[in-house]
Amino acid sequence: MKYYCIGIKGSGMSTLAQMLKDLGNEVYGYDDQKEEKFTQKGLEERHIPIYYDGSFPLDGSVTVTFSKAFSEQHPEIQRAYKSQANIKPYNQILGEITEKFQTIAVCGTHGKTTTTSLLKHIFTNTIGCSYFIGDGSGKIEKDSDHLVLEADEFNRHFLAYRSQVSIVTCIELEHTEIYKDLEDIIETFQKFLNQNTKEYVIACGDDENIRKIKFEKPVFFYGEKEENDYLIKDLNLDQNGSSFTLYHGSERLDSFFIPLYGKHMVYNAAGAIIACLKKGISKEEIKKLLPQFKNAKRRFQETILNDYVIIDDYAHHPTEIQVTLKAIRQKYKDKKLIVIFSPNTYSRTAAFHKEFAQALSLADKAYVTPILCDRENPNDYGNVSSNLILKDLPGGELMDESKIDQVPIDSNTVVAFMGCATVSHLIDAYSNRIKNMKP
Repeated sequence: MKYYCIGIKGSGMSTLAQMLKDLGNEVYGYDDQKEEKFTQKGLEERHIPIYYDGSFPLDGSVTVTFSKAFSEQHPEIQRAYKSQANIKPYNQILGEITEKFQTIAVCGTHGKTTTTSLLKHIFTNTIGCSYFIGDGSGKIEKDSDHLVLEADEFNRHFLAYRSQVSIVTCIELEHTEIYKDLEDIIETFQKFLNQNTKEYVIACGDDENIRKIKFEKPVFFYGEKEENDYLIKDLNLDQNGSSFTLYHGSERLDSFFIPLYGKHMVYNAAGAIIACLKKGISKEEIKKLLPQFKNAKRRFQETILNDYVIIDDYAHHPTEIQVTLKAIRQKYKDKKLIVIFSPNTYSRTAAFHKEFAQALSLADKAYVTPILCDRENPNDYGNVSSNLILKDLPGGELMDESKIDQVPIDSNTVVAFMGCATVSHLIDAYSNRIKNMKP
């Protein structure tokens, strides 16, 4: 088949395009952004052409899918609708792929990417797997029966997916442009976990919203609280990483070390370990492989230039910002911390501006960029802007590339850039300042 993926540099669309190519299809793409993005590596390795001018021929032999980050009024999408091409939703195509494999789906409002990446790391080094990870990493291994999948709740996408096993990391209000309230998002997760999961669920039992789900499938809870089936004990978070002991009831399974920072990462690892054990992977193999793990792109991604520490992270929700800043404090406890946050949507900013301010206040200094959003019309959100965050953020400042010179360069300071919107131009501008410093 022939596929044309509009918004192909988006993390999810790039991943899907790579998998479609691996399945033997012809794959082409369109994107507005000509500049290099971190999601392009897999596309380039597969020689997938990217168009920028709307010149790709559309006819009845082509299936068109597009990213929801693009408005349906986008000229290229409108061109597709007016053509003879077949239009097929992104998540429907991915859903069809999940049915070809024994799929392990990782869902949750936070922690999906890291947990899926942990599974991929262990599986590929033991029993093998295909994978779909929301950092632009995807691959089909035709010799493997397993697929590990990051199952995104955005736009209720995951309701099109089918899995043998599902892991749910946490649930809280998110994507307020899609879900009317917390009850709505809990009910949607419940539907996915009960109707789309064939065998069993692995769930964080310390999460009060997960505990509100009425499970119809067998569920194995993990966490620190005694009522869980799998218990996390002996937690130790230091500058080298995080270690813990995992119990199954009263049975001590083993102690594990992960080269990751923050308590939330221990929970992600516990969910992945349980899934691997249930698939027959030995605890000895898991214990050996975990210290070798390297996290997904834009997840606590560190760059050190001449002793200056820069961190690039995808955090775009107040909870994610909070736990990531705490993780930075864990590793760099003796350094000052500056954060530059780029809000992604007007709806999320309107819903969580006070929580954003509270989370950002964990840094010694915080800058906030203007909101950058392609899929929402600012006219629909009145006076919503980054100033809503700044008014509750003591010492906070509005930041754009023209003001990057204001950010201090100090070897005793960690500078963290955060947001799911593009922040690479800010990182490049800051990095160039360091590189151009006189000795």
